[in-house]
Amino acid sequence: MPVLRQVPRSEVTDETVLAYYNRLFGDRDPVAEPGTATGTPGDWWTVFALSPDIFEHAVKGFAVYRNPARTIDPVLRELGQTRAGWVKGSQFVFSQHCKSLRGLGVSEEKIAAIAHWQVADCYDEQERTVLAYADCLAQAGGRVPLEVFDKLKTFWNDEQIFEFTYITCLYDMHAVITRALRMEYDAREDPIVEIAAPEGFSAADFLSAPRPAGG
Repeated sequence: MPVLRQVPRSEVTDETVLAYYNRLFGDRDPVAEPGTATGTPGDWWTVFALSPDIFEHAVKGFAVYRNPARTIDPVLRELGQTRAGWVKGSQFVFSQHCKSLRGLGVSEEKIAAIAHWQVADCYDEQERTVLAYADCLAQAGGRVPLEVFDKLKTFWNDEQIFEFTYITCLYDMHAVITRALRMEYDAREDPIVEIAAPEGFSAADFLSAPRPAGG
């Protein structure tokens, strides 16, 4: 479950929020009866509904990358979004955009190789370049060698590079928010926990030199 309160249908007064509730959940209350057509719980929508203006801003952001004015190849765009989800450890963003890649006809081999693209032979030069740039954005915090831009500019103009940058960073943000608030598929405990030592193990530095007998 998310760490923040979800907004039930009975409390919704904003027209945009209500329109999306109707579109995604029909006449159900998504808090009492969760679930979307894609199999997600749908609590991203019910948590974002806490602030209707932010909700509206977010859904307009989704429309940005689907706008006919966009000029980048949607497959390359989705590779960036999917890789950002994987880098940030968001199972939700990663899973949803794997589905988007599949919907665009991308092979199962390429989808499975998102996690290890650096050693995968299935991607062409453009795909490898945008995956490298996505890592610079999502993994290196925007630290991008100029050589990466040099390669991007062999097939994209400045407007297209800016589009990809904005969209990838937008989904980097969504990955972080979803993980932080434990929404959707990111409603899980952190897998990095201490593994207990065997019973009787001393808490002393286990790499220190052993004490001599009788010492």
